[in-house]
Amino acid sequence: MTTTESNNDLERKQIKRICVYGASSSRIDATYVEAARELGTLMGAEGMELINGGGRQGLMAAATDAVLAAGGTATGIIPRFMVAQGWHYEGGQQLVVVDDMHQRKQLMATRADGAIALPGGCGTLEELLEVITWKQLGLYPKPIVLLNTNGYYDPLLQMFQRAVDEQFMRTAHQGLWQVASTPREALMLLRGE
Repeated sequence: MTTTESNNDLERKQIKRICVYGASSSRIDATYVEAARELGTLMGAEGMELINGGGRQGLMAAATDAVLAAGGTATGIIPRFMVAQGWHYEGGQQLVVVDDMHQRKQLMATRADGAIALPGGCGTLEELLEVITWKQLGLYPKPIVLLNTNGYYDPLLQMFQRAVDEQFMRTAHQGLWQVASTPREALMLLRGE
């Protein structure tokens, strides 16, 4: 075995806890829900831990249900005010209740070995862009993958390209994230395969 192969094996072993950002909406197309379930199933089959926002519906719940059903573990990190509203997942996951959204995002990022962004609305986009910004600033050395189900992230990727073209970002910044078309590819990219 070469040094490169052993380093790659080491990197793969380090990806055991994945922060998964995703929509809380329950009115989205089934294509997105199925991708979230597939990701959770693949993670669970590998004994991985899913870390997410602890929501009880949408892609968050779909991924959590699937990872638990497949033998993995899940940790939901949710602000106290959301628990008071009854927005938290009730099931086999560990629930960590925090004071606010800032603490939630920081804990989700620091507990995980990398991040996968499923499609989502403002909250998901904000979480994704914050962790990309942290990586740009050298504060988050972990891999980030956008799961571009059904081309959902195409407009954002076009916006990133425009930012590079108009010199708001350097070309090198496009290496801060990777893009996957399938859940399996997302996990492979996260592990550096």
